[in-house]
Amino acid sequence: MKVLGISPLDKDATASIVEDGRILFAAGEERYSRQKQHAGFPKHAIADALERTGTDPKEIEQVAYPFLKWEQEAKLITDALEEEELFLEHHDAADLKRLLADADGRVPARTQPVHGLKSPNQKMEKPLHKRLAYSVLGAGFLSRRTALKQSAEWREQAIRDHRHWGEELMRELKALGLENKLRHSEHHASHAGNAYLASGLDHALIITLDGYGSGLAGSVSIGQGGKFKRQHGLRFPYSLGTFYESVTGALGFTPDRHAGKIVGLAAYGDTKVLEDVVLSRFEQRGGEFRIVEVLNSFFARHLATRYPMIDVAAAWQHVLEIVAQRTVKHWIEATGIKNVVLSGGVTANVKMNQRIHEVEGVENIFVYPNMGDGGCASGAALKATWPGELGQPMETAYLGPEFTEAEIETALREAGLAYTRPGSLAAEVAQRIHSGKVVARFDGRMEYGPRALGNRSILYHAREPEVNQWLNQRLGRTEFMPFAPVTLWEKRHECYRGLAGAEHTAQFMTITFDCTEWMIEKCPAAVHVDGTARPQLIQREKNPGYYDILVEYEKLSGIPCLINTSFNMHEEPIVCTPQDAIRAFLDGRLDGLAIGPFYVEAPGTAFDYSA
Repeated sequence: MKVLGISPLDKDATASIVEDGRILFAAGEERYSRQKQHAGFPKHAIADALERTGTDPKEIEQVAYPFLKWEQEAKLITDALEEEELFLEHHDAADLKRLLADADGRVPARTQPVHGLKSPNQKMEKPLHKRLAYSVLGAGFLSRRTALKQSAEWREQAIRDHRHWGEELMRELKALGLENKLRHSEHHASHAGNAYLASGLDHALIITLDGYGSGLAGSVSIGQGGKFKRQHGLRFPYSLGTFYESVTGALGFTPDRHAGKIVGLAAYGDTKVLEDVVLSRFEQRGGEFRIVEVLNSFFARHLATRYPMIDVAAAWQHVLEIVAQRTVKHWIEATGIKNVVLSGGVTANVKMNQRIHEVEGVENIFVYPNMGDGGCASGAALKATWPGELGQPMETAYLGPEFTEAEIETALREAGLAYTRPGSLAAEVAQRIHSGKVVARFDGRMEYGPRALGNRSILYHAREPEVNQWLNQRLGRTEFMPFAPVTLWEKRHECYRGLAGAEHTAQFMTITFDCTEWMIEKCPAAVHVDGTARPQLIQREKNPGYYDILVEYEKLSGIPCLINTSFNMHEEPIVCTPQDAIRAFLDGRLDGLAIGPFYVEAPGTAFDYSA
């Protein structure tokens, strides 16, 4: 049975073709349109999926879409926000003024620089919104009236959006002759499906956390024998996704796109300054929680103008970890299940995933590689086609398009680039990286999901911490996290602590670990200020060409790790085609490009083999 999965059209539109529980192809529309987190029908991704899998649209037995019909979604949104209004009526925020007064005395003096900030104590320079200026009370929070107005505005916009995407979906499917094969499904069931069915962990506690989906902001399910059943729904609008988006926007970044910058920034801050202020917004009982005025984005903005950015980020990150740990701990104790699998946009937070892994009782953890809404396409399709018992874990995220040697060579010739075909490309690349060159790698099938895993990556040695500043500047990026390392599987224990039970998911770069002293000394560019790193553990059978580069580099340096960052320019998607790779190589002023079996030196340079 072949099923076409289509993710929600509101962002990160993605298409997957799944046959009998096996993903044949999966790719995001952004890689084709070159529009980051593309919103709308993924027509190019679908066309490529059909062509590369040799599928005629008539062979598609079902189109799986991970949202209910827009009328049902509208009712769920309305019901959820009406309940929120009742909650606000009974909430007493009298202690907030005292908590803020206490926080004023806890801001430490700092001198440690933070790349991208003028000073460690930098606050938001933007003036307060005029509505915020006159509605903020002495305690620094918004009136209930304003919070209710924001809630109503959010509801109206969400209903309009769901109707628009629903109409576009039907119109585009009709053009393909597939409109009668459309099957709607509940949003968090698709997240739960991809997390569990790809995990290889038969008896598992399935936790999904995101912004919004079918009336929920998360769910708790139990998986066994290839099937799963929901135990609890985490109600919208009490959403950890919305909670984190509020601080992302308040600190001047784009919500739902730049959350990773907050994770990195948080490590420089002091969690104690605002932890109790932010945690006071939560009412948590066991596996359930509510967030006071969660849709009130002005609360985070007010704190961002009053306190150092790094302390605001630290408080949000720390509270996210606390709430997630408490929630998982409750359900571990309630069910006795020791395997935890995660999906949903919030689980892109690699530091939170580490804290969940550290919860007492958790033995194994798996995070779906495309954990956000882009992964819902495969989740809904996997669920629709699953053949029976749970099988082996997901082995690869290399599920997108690949290009022939002839296509790559044609692109190089059309670009007027000189190239060679080394006898040992791995040794050639390793030698250049060891000498201090920045080399991009383009080969094989494109990665599915937000992480570059070697086939669309930029590689560099991790010996100099300054690389985080100069390479980001060259690529036009502003990042607070260090670059992530790729590490030989056999040398993982020399580099990281606490790997047990998370080694499989670490192959997809979805979780951080504490680094060993050896790793901190030898690979400082890959270790964050808090002593953690987000590695990709690589085995030869998963990607021989990529693995061999590390082997050759270790022969030269004695170090089994390299920096692996995504092959793209600032605010662009990861490259997809040979033409994309060549343009990014030239625009990024990189030193070398390993593309297919070929190697390209940057124009105007020559490699010194004596270096």
